[in-house]
Amino acid sequence: MTKEHERDEKNMKTLIIIPAYNEAENIKRVVDNLIKDYPQYDYIVVNDGSRDDTKKICRENHYNLLDCPVNLGLAGAVQTGFVYAYENGYEAALQFDGDGQHQPQFIADMLPELMEADIVIGSRFVTESKPKSLRMLGSNVIQVCIKLTTGVKITDPTSGMRLFNRKMMEAFAYNMNYGPEPDTISYLMRCGAKVKEVQVEMLERVAGESYLNLKRSIMYMLRMCVSILLIQRFRKKWK
Repeated sequence: MTKEHERDEKNMKTLIIIPAYNEAENIKRVVDNLIKDYPQYDYIVVNDGSRDDTKKICRENHYNLLDCPVNLGLAGAVQTGFVYAYENGYEAALQFDGDGQHQPQFIADMLPELMEADIVIGSRFVTESKPKSLRMLGSNVIQVCIKLTTGVKITDPTSGMRLFNRKMMEAFAYNMNYGPEPDTISYLMRCGAKVKEVQVEMLERVAGESYLNLKRSIMYMLRMCVSILLIQRFRKKWK
């Protein structure tokens, strides 16, 4: 990497988008960690119509907050963050879970890769092997579908830690009625977007319950595969 690229990466205006639905038990720990140890990055919590005290905690602690009055789902919440990022002139936007599983120290490893890519995925499996489980089986199936339609191997297609450049922000915010999920990433790759992966580590959820139980995980895998192989494959290319 050239010195010019290093300088650009350090000065890149970056926003961390934290979609939060019923994360009252986690959100303070996540945001306080960012504020204390990573003040070089801006952040915005997108409260996705939470029914618990997520909004109250954010208000009481004066966090940067976008409050959705109704639940839009993960895709809608992240897209809301993309609109905010694009309108406020950010050059990079990171999708970052509000449950405490993502670790911000890896952002510094991801940002330089954005100099030569449109999307950078924080992957658990670039250098590490996948554990054998039903959830990882679903990840492997989605991985195969992406490889079949794009020719590119994405080792961790279901990772929610994704970094986007300004062009991708605009696409998600204004030009596509899709969220940043594996099927849309596959579609954008077919349209010419360049995707890179960076090895990261993720923590287990400390509190609260994940939305993806076994039944929902299976349905999610099936929906992604159908979308990648059929819907997105025959969708008109985005310019």
